[in-house]
This record gives sequence, C-alpha cells and structure tokens, in this order.
Amino acid sequence: MRAAAPAITTPFPEPPPQGALQEVAEGVHWVRLPLPMALDHVNLYVLDDGPGWTVFDTGLDTRKTRAIWQALIDGPLAAKPLHRIIVSHHHPDHVGLAGWLQAEHGAELMATRTAWLMARMLQLDEQDRPTPETIAFWKSGGMESGILETRRNERPFNFADVVAPMPLGFTRLVEGAEISAGERRWRVRLGGGHAPDHATLWSLDGDLVLGGDQLLPGISPNIGLYATEPEADPLADWMASCERLAAHATPEQLVLPGHKLPYRGLPLRLAQLSENHEGALKRLRAHLTEPRTAAECFQPLFLRQIGAGEYGLALAEAMAHTVHLWHSGQASRTRRQDGAWLFQAVGGP
Repeated sequence: MRAAAPAITTPFPEPPPQGALQEVAEGVHWVRLPLPMALDHVNLYVLDDGPGWTVFDTGLDTRKTRAIWQALIDGPLAAKPLHRIIVSHHHPDHVGLAGWLQAEHGAELMATRTAWLMARMLQLDEQDRPTPETIAFWKSGGMESGILETRRNERPFNFADVVAPMPLGFTRLVEGAEISAGERRWRVRLGGGHAPDHATLWSLDGDLVLGGDQLLPGISPNIGLYATEPEADPLADWMASCERLAAHATPEQLVLPGHKLPYRGLPLRLAQLSENHEGALKRLRAHLTEPRTAAECFQPLFLRQIGAGEYGLALAEAMAHTVHLWHSGQASRTRRQDGAWLFQAVGGP
C-alpha cells in the first residue's frame, strides 16, 4: 500500500495587508493585490537581487493597482530599481501591469514565448462586439438563448481593459532553463491546461517553488476551452502537467501560489488537483447517459448552482470536460440543428 502523502500546511495563515511586503523566505517578499471579482485577490512576489528587484507577476492594470504599485515603488522598493519582471502566464491578473512596469522602469520582461505572444495579441485585439467565431462557439456549447442574445449585443471583456500596452521585446523562458533571481538559482518548469506554457520556478538552492496558477491550494484553476482553439484538449494538458510536475515535488517545498496562501505539501496537492478532475469526469459520464450539451452539465461538474457572473467560465470549463471525453473516446458528439454539440457517454461506466 502506498504511504499517505504528508498533509498540506499553511505557514502563513494570514495574507499581508494590501500594498505591504511580507517576507516569506530570505529575500523573497509576498504582495497581495485586489481583483474586482469573486476571487478578489492575486499574489505576486518581489525578489531581492542585490542591485535591483525582480517581480514575479504583476496584477491587473487598474487605477487602484497602479496606485498600490506606485506606493511600493516610492516606499519599500525605493532603494533599488525594479529591473526585471517574470510573468507566469498570459492571464490579465498576472500580466496586466507588465507593460507599464517595462515602459516606466525599463525593466526586462521574462515570459514563455506563448505567454508573451498571447498577451500581446489579446491586448491589441480590441472588440466592440463578440466575433462571429465566438458566437458560434457559444452556440456549440449550448449557451442559453437569453444569455446568448444579451452577450451578442454587448461589448465583451477585452484584455485592453485591464492589460497595459506591451512594448516589443522580451526574454524567453523555456522548459529546463536555469535562471537567477533573489540571489537563488531556479529551474523553469512549464505546465499547461489552465494556460499554455505556464511557467513555474523551482529553487535549486532551497525548498521554494513559485507556482503561479499551476499549483494553487484549496481551489482548482479554471480549465477552459475557448473559440481561439475550439478543438483543443486543455484538460489532457492539465492532467499531464500534474503528473510531470509531481516528479519534482517534495513535502518540504514552500509553494508560493498566484492565489490563496503559501503552503507545504505539494505532492498531496498535485494528487488532489488531478483527482478533482477525475471525479468530475466520472460524474459527467454518468450524467451523459442521455445526449446533453456542455451547458447542461454544470450540476455534475460543479455540484452547485452557477450564477450569471460565473456563467462564461463555467461554460468554458464544461466544454473542456465534454470535449476531453470526446477526444479520449469516452463520449460521442453530434451536431444539433441550432449548432450545439450533443455529447453522450460510450462504453462502460
């Protein structure tokens, strides 16, 4: 019988006050910034390089977060320049102020090529109304007709709303590369599923991991399918990432995540992150004894009611799970007359 993995512990039970630095390891400081959504915060980390500061992730570009950043730069970070930004992945709460920090402070930006290209492309791609491809994708997921009509006629969320313009030029992070930051050496390890080529940093000089959204405690990040790549299988990417990263995880590592609290117990957490989706897929297969759209699968996937504010992310995640079953041969799909895919389980339970 396999021994149980050590429990997950949180050595810092409270986050730092908004706009303050909290040291979590020598030369590594935790900062928490607000988000205007149900998940109301994002974590970023400031590393003391000696002659300057390296920042891991940046927060959204809003007046409030710019003001908090400026207070940090004028206050506890004033003694040295902010000379480098490392972005874990392309989502706005992590890359939002990277371009501003580059432009204002001449900082070097480090990111995976995929993250930089996605962030810059989306920041430049401002839409007044949803594209025909997006509407067709929503229909394929079985989006409720009233929600579809409302969304069809309103301005969608744009990256440009909360992501500062990004200058040309970045330094690429690649799988297995070694970089120095915070007077430590770090190994770059890439994940996927939540975001393509999500960078995590694993200290070679101690038990520290900068995990971004790939290694969250307590919650699973959104694993969504979108119109940009409607036939992708992000859930397969996620499960493969959990297995791949587990080979490098130890109970002693202090994981510094993009949300929630730093924690120890990464081997158990990676197992939980996989098992969460394995359980959801098992419930989904039982639900798909009859043909159903992705939008008709919220209850078995999330085990709760989905509100209007969560509907878009829920549909993206339901599409990711149903399409995963189709890719893996566990479900068939047929196109309904209105454009929606109907999924039905095949084979045994």
